[in-house]
Amino acid sequence: MTRKILVIEDNQDLAKLLELHLRDLSFDVDLAFEGSAGFKKLNDQPYDLVILDLMLPGMDGMEICRRIRGKQSYTPILILTSKSTELDRVLGLEMGADDYVTKPFSIRELMARVKAIFRRVDEIKGHDPAKRPSIVRIGGFSIDPQSRTARLGDQMLNLTAKEFDLLLHFASHPGRVYTRSQLLDEVWGYGHDGYEHTVNSHINRLRGKIEINPAKPDHIITVWGVGYKFDALEDG
Repeated sequence: MTRKILVIEDNQDLAKLLELHLRDLSFDVDLAFEGSAGFKKLNDQPYDLVILDLMLPGMDGMEICRRIRGKQSYTPILILTSKSTELDRVLGLEMGADDYVTKPFSIRELMARVKAIFRRVDEIKGHDPAKRPSIVRIGGFSIDPQSRTARLGDQMLNLTAKEFDLLLHFASHPGRVYTRSQLLDEVWGYGHDGYEHTVNSHINRLRGKIEINPAKPDHIITVWGVGYKFDALEDG
C-alpha cells in the first residue's frame, strides 16, 4: 500500500520540490501552505508521515505538533526549521516530533530521514502480528513498543519520540556498548559525519528523565572513549 505524506510548508517552491522528490520514491503526497489548512487535512484523513515547517502563517508548527500528539493514533512527524538555535529544535522534539532538519538542507538528506522514519515504524509495528515486539521489562522499566509508552516503576515517563526509541534500543540490548555512529545508524536510521552531537544531546535529555542523578547515571553509562551502554541494575 502506498504511504501517504502531508507536507505543511509555506514556501510553495520548496513544498513542490519536496513533493516532486517524494513522488519519485512512490509516496502519495498532499501539500498545505498554511498551518490551519494543513491541520484540517490531518483531521479529514490519516497520513503515514507529516513533514512540518515550524514557522507557518495561521497555526504554527509547534501547535500542530502538539495537537497531533494529542490524538490517539500515532503519526510520525519530521519538522523543518530555518531557525539556528538549538532551543527551537529541542522544543519541536519535546512536542513529540520524531526528527528534524534545519534549513537549508540537502534533498538527499531529507529523503534519507524520511526513509529512516518509515524503517523504524515498520520495525516497531511489524506487518506480521506474530512478529510484533512484546513489552520489554527490565530493571524496573516497562516499555511497550505498540503504545509507545514507558514506565519506570509506577511512574509514566514523558519521553519524546526519539528518547523513547533510544530507551527501547538500549533496554533491548542491556550491557552492549554502542558508539555514537552505531546509535545514529540503528536508532535514527542514518549516519552522517558531524551528527554525533545529536546522540549526546538526546542521551543527556533522556538521562534527565530516567536517572536519579543525571550527572552520575545508573542506567545509561558512558564508556569513555567508546560510547554508551545500558545497565539494568537488576540487583540494585
